[in-house]
Amino acid sequence: MAEGVPLRKDAQRNREKLVAAAREVFAEKGLDVALDEIARRAGVSIGTLYNRFPARADLVHAAFYDRVETVVTLAEHALETEDAWAGFTQFVEQISRLRAADRGYNDLAARRLPQVTPDQGQELMIAVVDRAKAAGALRADFELTDMAFVTWAISRTIEATDGVRDDAWRRHLALIFDGLRASAATPLPVPPLTSDEVVRALDACWKC
Repeated sequence: MAEGVPLRKDAQRNREKLVAAAREVFAEKGLDVALDEIARRAGVSIGTLYNRFPARADLVHAAFYDRVETVVTLAEHALETEDAWAGFTQFVEQISRLRAADRGYNDLAARRLPQVTPDQGQELMIAVVDRAKAAGALRADFELTDMAFVTWAISRTIEATDGVRDDAWRRHLALIFDGLRASAATPLPVPPLTSDEVVRALDACWKC
């Protein structure tokens, strides 16, 4: 179908059913679930699914596109919080809550590589970090690339404790926050990873 041409009503309904089913199944079972299970949940054939979404990545994008807007909203609220440290910690905790509530989104967040070109969400995250550092609350040597591994670590904790202690990630995040306080900071032994090194590291992790 040519780009920009609207779908027929029945095709649009099928697409909407597939996206809704994908959100439910991904949330329950993660991103690696068989696609025919999503098709069954949506009440359509697997051929219809592939017609609408030729690659798994296309369906994942459609199911989670609104998360970008959610992260932007959370970052905006963090910047509006009077206390810069509270804004920073609330932002990270709320993102972690989103991941803990949705296995599919947690999978996506752990696997997704950092943006090479800054988008609105990344720019706001930089602002949240810089504001907390400027207030003297967040350690001055913390960089946005460090944030990638803070959130990745929490994603892995959420995954590892799923069905054992669903709130265990909150304890581990609190420990991380204590280590990020400027008042507790000691000199770090090595410099932060570059953006390219973060991409290579996470890419290698999910290929192993």
